Amino acid sequence: MTRPFRRRVLYIPGFDPIPPRRYRELYKREGAEQARISGYRLEFGSRRDRKGFGWGVSGNFDGTPTESEIEVLVWADIVQGSMGQSIPATYGQLARTAWAYIGSGALMRLMRLRRGPVIAALYPVAVLLAQLLIAVAVGWGVGAALGWLTGLGWWIALPVLLAVTWAGLVLWRRLDGKIFAYYLMHDYAFTAQHQGAYPPALETRLAQFSDRIAEVLAGDWDEVLIVGHSSGAYLGVSVLADLIRAGRVPEGRQLGFLSLGHVVPMASFLPQANRLRADLRALSTSAQVDWIDVTAPGDACSFGLCDPVAVSGVAPQGQHQPLILSAAFTRTLSPEKQRALRGRWFRLHFQYLCAFDRPGDYDYFAITAGPLTLGQRFAGRQHSPGRIARAVNRWTAT
Repeated sequence: MTRPFRRRVLYIPGFDPIPPRRYRELYKREGAEQARISGYRLEFGSRRDRKGFGWGVSGNFDGTPTESEIEVLVWADIVQGSMGQSIPATYGQLARTAWAYIGSGALMRLMRLRRGPVIAALYPVAVLLAQLLIAVAVGWGVGAALGWLTGLGWWIALPVLLAVTWAGLVLWRRLDGKIFAYYLMHDYAFTAQHQGAYPPALETRLAQFSDRIAEVLAGDWDEVLIVGHSSGAYLGVSVLADLIRAGRVPEGRQLGFLSLGHVVPMASFLPQANRLRADLRALSTSAQVDWIDVTAPGDACSFGLCDPVAVSGVAPQGQHQPLILSAAFTRTLSPEKQRALRGRWFRLHFQYLCAFDRPGDYDYFAITAGPLTLGQRFAGRQHSPGRIARAVNRWTAT
């Protein structure tokens, strides 16, 4: 019997407070759908290695058996801790975050890359300010009416104004599961709180991720694949750069890095992101990892087709990665699917982890559970047309 191709996948989520089981259920549901569409077989189960949280998947691709073990590198607890902010504290975050991007000049330079993710970044600012104005306006109207009706004027109008305004803000926050203004504000505030430098708690967690990946690299795998989605993409850059600098990648190990829907410039364009910029520079010339970056211009939450190294202004002589590829939503999703996803920009940002009903060469499940390494799968490929590689960043210190 043919020995199965054996892969270990370590997945780094973006800024997401949801428990990691969400990713298991998403993988199983969408993987089953992609297997049905593409004509291969996937079966889901448990892992042999029970450390951390994850699942197993076995496959059969044109008669070639495969076994993959997938693990989520969790930092949702850090995300949750950063989101536990009161309403006044969130408005304080709004002011500090806006100043971090405007005062540093990062905002205008980001606009020169892609307007979509910048508009997405401005969305929580605009929505939170609109919520405040609406709450104040309603409070003013109710207070003024009661003051006139009772004849007590501002003796009653002012406390009513404050009470109604506060009640309105509380109501808006309870609706945030549909609006996402608070969630996105916390996301951008987390990135900007140290002007692009990683906070101490995150640095500690990245060191733990490095240790875990080093432990996995010592095992008998045909490929170890690191996947980073959204802000998890730049965390993956730093973790891998640390491992390579420390000599913790065994010689000859097949190591792949798949970055999906990256938002690297939101961090690397800030003044104190020296660590990230140095990591980008180091990884771009490394021969110990195959780095493929997949985005889509239709994803308004990512910097579609932007080379994260080049646009950050740190591309060295000899840069040979990442390979910039488009998920090409307009071609890989049917018109019916595109209509169903229209306006659901947050769902589109997760499409990289989902099934495509008109799949091209990007297939998340074939990459993570198929019989080819990442480097083999995309060997000989050129960058997708439309790659953006001009240096735009003002802050380039490393």
